[in-house]
Parts: sequence; C-alpha cells; structure tokens
Amino acid sequence: MKDNSKRVVTLVLLGWLCFAVGLGGWFYNAIAPAVAATVWTLTALVLLACWKISPIRVWALNVDVRWLVLFHVTRLFAGAYFLVLCQRGELPCGFARPAGWGDIIVAVLALAVVNATRTRFAKMLLLVWNMLGLIDIIFVVFSALRFGLKDWQSMHALRELPLSLLPTFLVPLIIASHVLIFVRLTRARIGSQ
Repeated sequence: MKDNSKRVVTLVLLGWLCFAVGLGGWFYNAIAPAVAATVWTLTALVLLACWKISPIRVWALNVDVRWLVLFHVTRLFAGAYFLVLCQRGELPCGFARPAGWGDIIVAVLALAVVNATRTRFAKMLLLVWNMLGLIDIIFVVFSALRFGLKDWQSMHALRELPLSLLPTFLVPLIIASHVLIFVRLTRARIGSQ
C-alpha cells in the first residue's frame, strides 16, 4: 500500500476528529432525528470517499482486514461506559444495557477473530462476526433514536463530549468498516474463483 494513501487517510481522520470535537457545543442541542441523520450522513460520506477518492480507495482496498477488525475494540470502552452511565442514571438502562453489552461482546469477539486469522474457519468467523457487529451497531443507532424521540433529555450524554464523538466520528467509521469488510470478503471470494 502506498505511503501516500496512509498519510491521506491519517490526515483526513485527524481533521475529522478535530471537527467532531469542535461540534461538541453545537451538538448538545441536537434533536434525536438530527443525531441519527448525522450518523447516516457521515457514514455515507465515508463510504463515498472510499469509492471516489483515489488515495482513500487504495487504502480501503489494501489495508489489512485485521486492522479494520481491531478498530472495533474501541466498542469495548464505549459499551462499558454505557453500562456505567446506566448505573449513574445518566442514560436510560433500556438503551444502555443492550447497547453496552452488545458492544462489549462485539469487541471481545473482534479479538477472537483477529487471533483466528490463520485457521481454516477464519473467513467464516470473520463473516459471522461482521454480520453480528453490523446488526448490533444498527440496533444501537435505532435504539438511540427511539429513546431520544421518546425523551429527548434522557439521551443528553450522547450529545456531550466525550460521547458526542460516537455519532459524529466513531459510529460512522464503525458502520463503514463493516461495509468495507463485506466488500473485502466479497472481492476475496470472487478472486479465488
């Protein structure tokens, strides 16, 4: 993989992270549909960049899939924090428990998937994990929307730093990485035929 593509991806991600941190103040007053729209719009932009911007496309099609999987270990920390916020009464437990445990499970399984890359069942394990992880994160996004529509204030923690980085940065990257893994698995299958 060209160093240029790594550099471009790194600079884009750092710039985006800075922008997401800067959005913290504005995002505090965002209503639930705006938060959900932010996630889906940013996810679409990431995927569009992966297909239309040459250095990013080169990176997306050549990065070691294990790095895409290991990225999901971040979900361990987000999931654990959801559970802490549930205990403190700062997030509805009906949202935080399933979202938190789902993220923790996906993160732990990501480590198992990476460690199993040299086995006969590696591709099948990756496929199953990727489906479960994508279903989980989509559930989390729609669950946050549902709870936010029911009681806007109950989800305030997701609109404040550090958790505002979930909808404005981390979750779009997580969803996009699942899509990229599916693309890479499909390309590998077609290439082996």
